Amino acid sequence: MRVLSLSTLFPNPQRPAFGKFVANQMRGVAATGDVDLTMVSPIGVPPWPLSRSPRYRKLEELPAESDCDGIRVLHPRFTLIPKLGGDSNPARIAKAVLPLVRDLHARQPFDVVDAQFFFPDGPAAALIAQALGLPLAIKARGSDIHYWGQRPKALAQMLRAARQAGRILAVSHALRRDMIALGMPEDRIAVHYTGLDRERFHPMERKAARALISAIPELGIWAEGPLLVVPGALIAIKGQRLAVAALEHLPEAHLALAGVGEDEAALRLFAQGRGLTDRVQFLGQVSHDLLPQLLSAADAVVLPSEREGLANVWIEALACGAPLVIPDVGGAREVVDGPAAGRIAARDPTAIAAAVADLLSDPPSQEDVAASAERFSWDANAAELIGFWRELAGH
Repeated sequence: MRVLSLSTLFPNPQRPAFGKFVANQMRGVAATGDVDLTMVSPIGVPPWPLSRSPRYRKLEELPAESDCDGIRVLHPRFTLIPKLGGDSNPARIAKAVLPLVRDLHARQPFDVVDAQFFFPDGPAAALIAQALGLPLAIKARGSDIHYWGQRPKALAQMLRAARQAGRILAVSHALRRDMIALGMPEDRIAVHYTGLDRERFHPMERKAARALISAIPELGIWAEGPLLVVPGALIAIKGQRLAVAALEHLPEAHLALAGVGEDEAALRLFAQGRGLTDRVQFLGQVSHDLLPQLLSAADAVVLPSEREGLANVWIEALACGAPLVIPDVGGAREVVDGPAAGRIAARDPTAIAAAVADLLSDPPSQEDVAASAERFSWDANAAELIGFWRELAGH
């Protein structure tokens, strides 16, 4: 079965960690040997002179084709209009991609067109599938529904694509309900949970992990006291400010922010203004190799996001034996489904602190926490995804 998959978030030579979770899924698919997979990851570049900025110049230097762990990835360019043109991106993406994929399809036909996000990927893939006369599958992951679904022009395109798609996937039952509420066809939406790299993410005894990461100079994490880890991009919707403020109610705890982003300077000032500088650490981008040790060392992983579908890092944290403190967003209750998995807490510093204190007073064993993630694996994820595609293609 030949599958053409479109993903605007996917690793490339300039941004190797960009959309890593999508690459993990697709590696699982490729490893089965059952699918001839071609990934298309369009690159948006604005018109001159914005294209000359350092950010976009690097993207312009990307090759037209790259390899991601054995997966062929094509990088056609489309015209990006920053800030103003988001609603119209699908048409420009399809225009850039179609000449390339028409040629590939003529030489060796595809069986299915797949989109890895509902916007802008879904409407763009719908135009491509329609032009090639192929069945369409679209996956929703969270913000593509919760953000773009509130924009009338984007929503109209998403609903057209949903009506065309033979199969629609959601990363949680909660997200599926939100998609139905937007008007997407209920009978075509299936839940497709994320996977997990079990070789990488598994518990390391907490004290040993703490000793290891505290001995790494570039991290320099405290060796003593309860450790709370907040992984993810430093952007407002992730709610790191709430986690920092919760420290005021947790006098012994330390907080490690693992990520980079536009909110970093404001978060540093926020911590300084509350006299918490010595208990808040900015780790920067933690490598994928070190992340399992960091999660294993955490007494709790705190993620007060404004919105999520079902975050991969929730599952990775649990697999390393770190209980979660997360708000009731997306598929939170599908993951925190017992006391060992952590606590659901309101997006409020006092509520977050109370949930953390409850975990610290009676910590679950790492083994019990890790058991909460037993049902997740990339093998199961890939097998299910291939099953959806086969159903569409009639194989």
